[in-house]
Amino acid sequence: MPEQDARRDPPSGRDSDETPASDAWPHLARSPASLVLVSTPIGNLGDMTARATTTLGAADVVLCEDSRVTARLFSALGIRARLESLHDHNEDQRIPKLLAAAHAGQKLALVSDAGTPLMSDPGFRLVRAFLAAGLTVTAMPGPNAVVTALSLSGLPPHPYLFLGFAPPRGAARRTGFATLRAAEVAGLSATMVWYESPHRVAEMLEDLRTVFGDREAAVARELTKHFEEVRRGTLSDLIAGAEADPPRGEITVVLAPSSAEQNEVSADDLDTRLRAAMEKTSLKEAVAIIAAETGLPRRQVYARALALGKEA
Repeated sequence: MPEQDARRDPPSGRDSDETPASDAWPHLARSPASLVLVSTPIGNLGDMTARATTTLGAADVVLCEDSRVTARLFSALGIRARLESLHDHNEDQRIPKLLAAAHAGQKLALVSDAGTPLMSDPGFRLVRAFLAAGLTVTAMPGPNAVVTALSLSGLPPHPYLFLGFAPPRGAARRTGFATLRAAEVAGLSATMVWYESPHRVAEMLEDLRTVFGDREAAVARELTKHFEEVRRGTLSDLIAGAEADPPRGEITVVLAPSSAEQNEVSADDLDTRLRAAMEKTSLKEAVAIIAAETGLPRRQVYARALALGKEA
């Protein structure tokens, strides 16, 4: 039996036209242009891949959120490239010129300040425009705080739902959480993940407990950095910890999925939820939140809220 030609028949599990890591722009031969989404470290510079470094060094233009942040990264890694800003406020107006540059043969790369582009960062509209124009978009995978926090949380890793940053204002945040809680009552069962700023994390955890109940959760901070820490426990545990020792740095919050018991609402549970909500907001908003959380008719929740108000 003749020997297998490894060049024509790669080992099982590998793409038959796998591109060598040294080829930074593999698709240019098959497409008139290319945009590469490049993941960068979320803290530890050692997580930057050789492939990502080569790709950024070969780019004609690297699009970034904040050129000062990316310039510091490039200086540390010895990357020399032309930087141009792309953020939420200029993305739409920049797209036509970037499409023209790509059609002219320029090699474009996109990075965020840290982690994987588009994950709560600019770039989605640019990617959509490139795809609509029939241009090639590819990615260099790498660090991501969502997956890292999820894997370290000790909570079910799948299915999971990434929700970006929670609304900064309490009323909007609780309303958003109530919508998710209503989805759970209707059958959603998934671990949920948010990004949060350190000065709001205690308030966010309190709102999570108010809306979702006192379930298991985790708070991860400074992932991959020297002061990396993952706090695990009930929301009550994490709230007490945040009050005693406020977490600092980049924060990722992970919430366990609901159980069947948590989706059953008793009369006592309804009263507890209403009292907690009415302590923080108006009766009208409290009724809207609790009705969404529990899936109970709004009229029923409103009547009970009025009764509790009279008792108080």
